[in-house]
Amino acid sequence: MDERLVRQKSKFLSLILRHQPELIGLKLDKNGWVSVSQLLAGCAKHGKPLTMEELQFIIDTNNKKRFAFDEQKLRIRASQGHSINVDLGYEPTSPPPILYHGTSTQHVANILKNGLIKKSRHHVHLSLSKDTAWDVGKRHGSPVILTINAYQMEKDGYHFFLSDNGVWLTDHVPSLYIDSKKTTTF
Repeated sequence: MDERLVRQKSKFLSLILRHQPELIGLKLDKNGWVSVSQLLAGCAKHGKPLTMEELQFIIDTNNKKRFAFDEQKLRIRASQGHSINVDLGYEPTSPPPILYHGTSTQHVANILKNGLIKKSRHHVHLSLSKDTAWDVGKRHGSPVILTINAYQMEKDGYHFFLSDNGVWLTDHVPSLYIDSKKTTTF
């Protein structure tokens, strides 16, 4: 399958399943699920045709595992990153002691002052590895990796959730828990 086309279709799925399902006449259920047949029909009707085989390929090959089928492959949803109101059903989970957040140099001063804020998303996204944080950071400019003291946050009463695709989620990371001495720039 053409890599450029796969990337375009994956980005369109992110838009539909995370932010604007109404663009193709869809309504997600309270947990973010939508019928695969409705998704495929909506895509076709709005000039963005997608086959079940293409959808399966996108889910199987997406290195960030952004989307998931239910067990019967009758429904699909985004794993995290929604700006619309959904309840993904994740339960609080104890995080590893240290997590990472990738950003760009232009945002560091504001983050160190105000912490990490979810803004229009449901959660702040954190990663287990520096490599993943670096990949996130470079999408926004010159990358910076922030080190988060997740152990102390949890000890102080903050909740963490682990998404189906391995992204750690929390509502807010106050600057107190960001180790400015362990900020990595490239």
